[in-house]
Amino acid sequence: MNKTELITAVAEKAGLTKKDVEKAVNALLDTVKEEVAAGNKVQLIGFGTFEARGRKARTGKNPRTGEALSIEAATVPAFKAGKAFKDVVDAK
Repeated sequence: MNKTELITAVAEKAGLTKKDVEKAVNALLDTVKEEVAAGNKVQLIGFGTFEARGRKARTGKNPRTGEALSIEAATVPAFKAGKAFKDVVDAK
């Protein structure tokens, strides 16, 4: 499912227009990105938590040449699914 399909599905479930849902989805995603970039956690109970995590500097390998490379430390976005989300996905 891509973003357009998500907007269509939410619009149908909520009985709203696609334009309204697109505005809401874009606002949600922009807010999550801004908060995580600022170093804050965004916790949606029952869904999961978005946060920034630090990655240490490390040594890697160029897959073509096998040459050792130095990979710098970085801050990366991370998502941890909540229990309710995990339970829905794991339902058998």
